[in-house]
Amino acid sequence: MVDEARLVETENGLVPEGDGWFVVNAREARWWYHDKFGSAVVFEGDTGFSQFGINVQVLQPGEPNCMYHGENAQENFLVLSGECLLLIQGEERPLKQWDFVHSPPWTEHVFVGAGNGPCVILMVGRRPENEELLYPVSEVANKHGAGVDKETSSGREAYAPFSKSKEGRYSEGSLPSFDG
Repeated sequence: MVDEARLVETENGLVPEGDGWFVVNAREARWWYHDKFGSAVVFEGDTGFSQFGINVQVLQPGEPNCMYHGENAQENFLVLSGECLLLIQGEERPLKQWDFVHSPPWTEHVFVGAGNGPCVILMVGRRPENEELLYPVSEVANKHGAGVDKETSSGREAYAPFSKSKEGRYSEGSLPSFDG
């Protein structure tokens, strides 16, 4: 029998303790904020999810969710609200609510907020035992401030110019209400 993980109230929201099952509302969970890469709720505590990652990312117009990259694991994305640009394999694709993206291993990609307001994206990805990443130089990604100047396989190198994300509570109004 699997035990329930205890949700611990922190100054930045609820965080699960241990790796048991739990239920938490995204608005009550701990969030992460970055001045360039938007905000996200990842739902994990100190014990990360071992088999796949999941988060809800909120991007304002012009904000990329990360640096343009490919990795050795598949990922899937669903736009829950708003608009964004998908930069994928050197191309731009506009996305809107309910657009779904399947990204097999090594598909180069990044999302950039677009439109007149926030874009909310559900992001799910496999967690391989040995994660490998590639941050290629990409003209389309650099045009949107989401690319590296020199190819690297090091996340530390790719993100060296940027500050770290900061923990915080949910910012009221970040997630849309679907209550009718």
